[in-house]
Amino acid sequence: MEALFKLQKQPIKIKSKPNALPIKVDKGEIKFENVDFSYVEGRKILNGCSFTIPAGKKVAIVGPSGSGKSTILRLLFRFYDIDPSKKSSIQIDGQDIRDVDLDSLRREIAVVPQDTPLFNASLLENLRYAKPNASDEEINDIIYRVKLDNLIRSLPEGVHTMVGERGLMISGGEKQRVAIGRAVLKDSPIIGLDEATSALDTSTEQEILNTLKDILANEKVRRTSIWVAHRLRTIMDADKIIVLKQGTVVEEGTHKELIAKGGEYAKMWEIQEVWEEEDVDILEEEAKEKREEKEQQETK
Repeated sequence: MEALFKLQKQPIKIKSKPNALPIKVDKGEIKFENVDFSYVEGRKILNGCSFTIPAGKKVAIVGPSGSGKSTILRLLFRFYDIDPSKKSSIQIDGQDIRDVDLDSLRREIAVVPQDTPLFNASLLENLRYAKPNASDEEINDIIYRVKLDNLIRSLPEGVHTMVGERGLMISGGEKQRVAIGRAVLKDSPIIGLDEATSALDTSTEQEILNTLKDILANEKVRRTSIWVAHRLRTIMDADKIIVLKQGTVVEEGTHKELIAKGGEYAKMWEIQEVWEEEDVDILEEEAKEKREEKEQQETK
């Protein structure tokens, strides 16, 4: 409790300006203009970072660890602010996000994190967290769209089953389906995915990605989606790929264009292809060993 009281006494650093107006997101175009950012003084994470994310497009942000990929989403959501002394800005549909009401900004952006927190509550309450006034019809629609229906049928109390640390522990893939369900239910014009499937095995990752792609592709109004990714195979179909290196944009283009260019992205692609081939060889060898072990047991 002492730690909680101490936290409550901490000053709020990120807040709305006096009389700030709600943001108006008509299209969902995002612009970073000459953005610098440091978590610790003297160590820049972003360095003169400039790019545009077109409205309604799927845009991927890739780069080595520490290049600033996840920081971009944190800044967009205003978990942190950029240096006010420098001529730089982050804009959504031409509005500087520092000038608009903070709550309204965060309502317009849904985020699917890498590790989804589940509250000690029912699965239904965990889904409704994104939209407390959601109707039963909306909840049932989301459950079907993110393919949680099979899981719910297997639970002792269905959608009312308690989950989280004090309840039923569900798999990483199922937790990410809950996260996607929350993001879709929130119905925001901008959705950000912060390496949302990087902790999953390849098979589960592909299932989750297919689910999300189907949902986004079949919506009446196409959302602007930002995919922070490590595995390049997951973002090959992006309308635009932004490549970061040491906090700066070094390349932009489609997968095909960047491979043809033979630059940083092409090098990353080549390295990952080698790793994935080695992973496949290891998995095939493990499967072979298991088959041989099973055959030996059956002959005894």
